[in-house]
Amino acid sequence: MHNIIEIKRLSHIYRGTNRGVKNISFVVEPGEFIIVAGQNGSGKSTLFRHLNGLLAPTSGDVWIRGKTVSSNLAFARQMVGMIFQDADCQIVGQTVFEDVSFGPENLGLPVNEIQKRTIDALRQLGLLHLKDQNPATLSGGEKRRLAIAGVLTMRPEVIVLDEPFSNLDYPGTKDLLSSIVWLHNAGHTIILSTHDIEKAIFFASRVIIIHEGRVVADECPETIIKDVEKFGIREPCASKFGVGIVPWNK
Repeated sequence: MHNIIEIKRLSHIYRGTNRGVKNISFVVEPGEFIIVAGQNGSGKSTLFRHLNGLLAPTSGDVWIRGKTVSSNLAFARQMVGMIFQDADCQIVGQTVFEDVSFGPENLGLPVNEIQKRTIDALRQLGLLHLKDQNPATLSGGEKRRLAIAGVLTMRPEVIVLDEPFSNLDYPGTKDLLSSIVWLHNAGHTIILSTHDIEKAIFFASRVIIIHEGRVVADECPETIIKDVEKFGIREPCASKFGVGIVPWNK
């Protein structure tokens, strides 16, 4: 069986700079929950935009289920659902229901299948009661969950979240984290970027640290937790106090 994702010597350098990602290689197995951690500007978002072809590599390639992203864009974008840091950039509908149904409509699915997928996704993300509401009126956390619901209707195997907790208040963060954990328990492979690992590290199977565009560590949380601060990442409070890795949302 193929790994679900294989990143092979991937580099992308922005023109006129030395910034980007440099010679990155790692694999993702089905069902993993991976945190990609690093300081702002370390290359996390640049890496993620290669997973479904939003950026083209300077060199190297990304493989999804044995197919290169560069040669199979439609396949990659159905397999890998991307949730951006700014959820507003993913909102296209005049109502919550219209927004979530946009993806399956563009797949040309029958109307009853579109409605079923949309209602199922809204129910799973706790948004069904808001289906007739204008997305602009939603809270930040609700908008992030709306973006996830839209991705879910495309039936991806992998869900990639770029700094999902950025600018959310405590209730919004708790609700979103619960949704992400539910998605993982439902069988989705999760890849999540953050510069603050405390919220999600309890649920992660691996932590990959990117520093100045390069992978500098790829370990299980228990192995890496005491070394993260050398890369500008704050060690979770519980670990600092000797308690270990505990759920943040309890």
